[in-house]
Amino acid sequence: MSKIRLAYLVTHPIQYQAPLLRRVAREPGLDLTVFFCSDFSASRFLDPAFGKVIDWDIPLLEGYRYEVLPALGGRDRVSFLRPFNYGLGQRLTAGRFEVLWIHGYNRWFHWLAMWGAQARGLKVLVRDEATLISAPRNFAKRLVKKGFFAGLKRLADGFLAIGTLNREYYRHYGISDEKIFSVPYAVDNEFFQAGAERAAAGREELRRELGLAPGRPVILFVSKIEPRKRPADLLAAYIKLTKTIAVAGAPYLLFVGDGDQRRPLEEVVREKNLDAVRFLGFKNQTELPAYYDLCDVLVLPSVHEPWGLVVNEVMNAGRAVIVSDQVGCGPDLVRNGENGYIFPAGDSTALAAGLGKVLADPETCRAMGAKSRTIISHWGFAEDLAGLRQAIQSVVGRI
Repeated sequence: MSKIRLAYLVTHPIQYQAPLLRRVAREPGLDLTVFFCSDFSASRFLDPAFGKVIDWDIPLLEGYRYEVLPALGGRDRVSFLRPFNYGLGQRLTAGRFEVLWIHGYNRWFHWLAMWGAQARGLKVLVRDEATLISAPRNFAKRLVKKGFFAGLKRLADGFLAIGTLNREYYRHYGISDEKIFSVPYAVDNEFFQAGAERAAAGREELRRELGLAPGRPVILFVSKIEPRKRPADLLAAYIKLTKTIAVAGAPYLLFVGDGDQRRPLEEVVREKNLDAVRFLGFKNQTELPAYYDLCDVLVLPSVHEPWGLVVNEVMNAGRAVIVSDQVGCGPDLVRNGENGYIFPAGDSTALAAGLGKVLADPETCRAMGAKSRTIISHWGFAEDLAGLRQAIQSVVGRI
């Protein structure tokens, strides 16, 4: 039996997706071609949120067949309208594709692609990050969404849920259970596990480089330092926590990342003479495992966070995690009291209490980290491939 010809459409190369696409390309029975609207992220580019030029240090375009679609005008960024792509339809026909898998549905071109695919007899699968908490929506917006999904569910044959909250979102807007398939948001677990294991040998050297005294716990924040990520909530919780701990045993707080909130936070740190707080700037993919290995607990205090893949990453290093109740991965990856805590978003007192519980006893903290490693070992690319195959089997009738 011939392989299923699978086309994948996405705006641009994404560091989290490249390893998964390589795995899909090796999957028996599937013949994958990736279509990008732009390739700006595959080389050096300016990330406005980080406020710096990014050059990913892992390959984004290796290990799978791909094509960058032609466009009218520039392809240096992506938005609702840009790039103004064309030519996908003729490629779907020429390539005799059977399935079009689309990442994201909030662009005009993606809707056109779905309509064109359906008109050519292809089955359409949609994957997106949205949840009921991922964005503020008033009554009018929710009403518009109802109409939006009424159209979308006629164009799409299946929806690939990244997690519990994403599945509930689809259900809320009228997508039936038989059209929803679990394709969890995952990272390259093997990459991050191996990286953390290699980093363990140099852990104490990294502590010395950062000026961290031996034995004191480390709290880690890894993300863009911007308002939605709520780094100020973490700093406020840290200040409350340290008031209850002797200075000699107080934890360090490391901020990895950059953004427009970094300078205001640095001002607070200077004013309050918080010499155990460090701002380390942006770290690339191959650098991150060493910081995950170094820490005792990672905190992601965001609001309106669709998922939070840094949580997946640090769990592969076997570390405890604390997230707000507006972080999408919480219901799937964080179990209160087992591998960390979920606290009410914006409540720095509750966050401080959670940190106190995690760091109160080193053995408890290590046990939470081990539980994280166990949980994440069942939330990876193997589960993605199983869900993708199930979806294709359902809509095509074979795999």
